[in-house]
Amino acid sequence: MITKMNKLTLLVYHKEYMEFLRRLRDIGVVHIVERGSGVAENPEVEKQMALSARYMRTIKRLERCSVENIQSARNIDTAISVIEKCESLVAESEQYRGLLQTVEKDIALLEPWGNFDFATIEKLERAGYEIRFFISPEKSFKQEWIDEYNAIVIAENASRIYFVTVTPKGAEVDIDAETAKIPDASLASLNNELERVKSCMEAFAKELDALAAAELNTLRAAHEALMHDVEFMKVALDGEKVSGDKLVLLEGWVPEDNMAELKASLDNSGVFYDVRQARRDDKAPVKLKNNAFTRMYEVLTKMYGMPSGTDFDPTPIVAPFFSLFFAFCMGDAGYGLILILLGFLLKKKMGKNMAGMMNLVITLGIFTTVIGAVLGTFFGMSLLSDFDLPEKIRQFIIAGDIELFGSTYDKQMILALGIGVVHISLAMTVKAINSTVFYGFKESLSAWGWWLVIVGGVVLGTLTFLSVIPAEISKWALIAIGSLGALGIYVLNNLRRNVFANIGAGLWDTYNMASGLLGDVLSYIRLFALGLAGGMLGQTFNSLAMMLVDGKEGIGAVIGWVGFGLIIVLGHTLNIAMSCLSAFVHPLRLTFVEYFKNADYEGKGVEYKPFKNKE
Repeated sequence: MITKMNKLTLLVYHKEYMEFLRRLRDIGVVHIVERGSGVAENPEVEKQMALSARYMRTIKRLERCSVENIQSARNIDTAISVIEKCESLVAESEQYRGLLQTVEKDIALLEPWGNFDFATIEKLERAGYEIRFFISPEKSFKQEWIDEYNAIVIAENASRIYFVTVTPKGAEVDIDAETAKIPDASLASLNNELERVKSCMEAFAKELDALAAAELNTLRAAHEALMHDVEFMKVALDGEKVSGDKLVLLEGWVPEDNMAELKASLDNSGVFYDVRQARRDDKAPVKLKNNAFTRMYEVLTKMYGMPSGTDFDPTPIVAPFFSLFFAFCMGDAGYGLILILLGFLLKKKMGKNMAGMMNLVITLGIFTTVIGAVLGTFFGMSLLSDFDLPEKIRQFIIAGDIELFGSTYDKQMILALGIGVVHISLAMTVKAINSTVFYGFKESLSAWGWWLVIVGGVVLGTLTFLSVIPAEISKWALIAIGSLGALGIYVLNNLRRNVFANIGAGLWDTYNMASGLLGDVLSYIRLFALGLAGGMLGQTFNSLAMMLVDGKEGIGAVIGWVGFGLIIVLGHTLNIAMSCLSAFVHPLRLTFVEYFKNADYEGKGVEYKPFKNKE
């Protein structure tokens, strides 16, 4: 559910404004209305944001280091010197990286020529001879160059010939070949330089690793403190000066639950304030308030977008259905037990920040265990055929085929489609109620018309199929539902519009509904398909493992059982990982697309973020 919000207006004497903001931050319940007045042009804010960017660059660079045990945060006053040291090390390291590339390039150029001594070439030059280096394609090399220019082949590589000519100084050399560029150093000296540069780079890397281990958390704490101050400055600039700049006007939002605490503090502060309840047209921030189970799924709602002032909180409906969809996609009771165990183990090892996520993993594991048992699969094995279960338990397992309307269908596929129909019907119910609450019944006749036709038709068809309602009564009930629904859809969908325009709009809605609704329902087959795929893959791993031990004796049996264990562990681990990925993504799609579309949920609200001190 969504917590009720109150609009708070404050008038503060300008000389007491900064001190009042500090007290307001200590209370920590007011969501300040952002005006952005002068924030972009404020030099102090710009300076602090530039410093924040330096912090983030340094933190990201140190996070790439090979460090396991990072020390706790120390004195954050040393953070600037840490940044400067890191920037200096990175700059020097980059210089050596450039030098490394140059040396490697020179080595690549010199390697075909071998490790010769430049002193010998200099002696030949002093004796009146000139040495030239050439590279020629093998097919273009001419043997007469050997006699005419004293050409000497040094190496042949990739159909290319590397050769030199030794001619008297000033002699003309007419050779149709590429003149090679030779570095002014020997191959041995270049290799030595390469080792030196690599050694220096390793030293810089070790120094950065040590700096990361010692100061990374200090930088994080310092950056958090900096952003805390930046937020304060931005809030200070959100105030609007009035009455000749003597007063500062500040607006914010406060949850109804925190009003008593805030009023007590404001009454003692001497500032003028006014409080009123949020109106429909206000863009109030949204604070979700749910029980412990539903609260775990608020992260999914926030991924899509917070509800606005004309939306219900979808989380209470998202929570059970997402869990059901996840469990259906996993489809294996054994995998559910693994998730429960994994959740408890990681919850002990991880910090408090991840405790909520691990609780979600445990909850999804419980759902998967129960639904997997209902679907009759345990680590790829069938509970019906591979286990001798009592008949009282077997009757609760949904597996096999069912005959409907003269054809045979898989029970689990029909169940998946049935869940989809219920989910979409619930979305349309929420849409109609939501429209009535926020816009009034007269503005919601079209939504209720579609609700009667779709949801009423589904309920009536189900009751007729189960023989709860006789077919004759069902026929007249369907006519009545269709007539009332058509009245809302085609005639009363907009009371301020011409009836012919309403009919045209209703026909367009009918086209969209007919083309989209069937596809929406069929999308839920993915629940059945993914569960079936995971179960078949698990069964395949079991079959492969059993092939290694069937009929084996002696040492062969030992090797077979080792292979059996490897296939079972690795195969099911891979299957669990892939199943978890698909079991998260596809239920998310069914929620964000099929449910939110039919519930007319937009998610354009702003999350409640109080101005408060950060731990």
